[in-house]
Amino acid sequence: MITIYHNPRCRKSRETLALIEEAGVQPKIVKYLENPLMVDDLKAIAKILKMRPIEFTRTKEADFKALGIKPADMEDEQVFELLAANPKLIERPIVVKGKQAVLGRPPENVKELL
Repeated sequence: MITIYHNPRCRKSRETLALIEEAGVQPKIVKYLENPLMVDDLKAIAKILKMRPIEFTRTKEADFKALGIKPADMEDEQVFELLAANPKLIERPIVVKGKQAVLGRPPENVKELL
C-alpha cells in the first residue's frame, strides 16, 4: 500500500500523484491540510524518511518566516510540534510504502517506490 500525504493545490503534489496513478497504483490519499497529522504520525514519517523533521519543513514558506524562528535553533521535538500545529509547513508530497518513503520533490523520486 502506498500512502501519499497530499496537497491538491500543490503542482508537485499533483504531479507525484499522477505518476503513482499512471503506474497503475491507487494510493491512499491523506489530505494533511484537512486532517492534520499528530506529532506521533510525524515522528513515524521522519523515521521512515530517515530525516530530521527540519529537513521536511518548508522553511522558506512565508508562514515559517513570519514566526521569526531560525531552523538551527530548533530541537526536533519543537519542529514536530510546529508541523503538527502548522501543517502548511510540511514539505509535500511525502509518499510512504511500507518501511520506505520519499519526498516527491522532484516527483520522479516516487518511482523508486513503484
